[in-house]
Amino acid sequence: MVPRQYFKKLVNTDDIWEVRVQLGNNIFRLLSFLDGNELVILTNGFVKKRQKTPLQEIALAEQRKRDYLERRHHNE
Repeated sequence: MVPRQYFKKLVNTDDIWEVRVQLGNNIFRLLSFLDGNELVILTNGFVKKRQKTPLQEIALAEQRKRDYLERRHHNE
């Protein structure tokens, strides 16, 4: 289990999760989604400067999720 302060589901998204990483004074965010119960797919990362996650970063994560799932489906 990962503590909620580091890994949380973003509301109003296509099941996108945010991983929080702090290094010194910098706070990084990695957006991701789950593939099954054990695999986390990281889609994109950025330095978060505001409280709210940028919509373009969420849109990019959702697009990459759709691309991943489509490729996985074609390879099954």
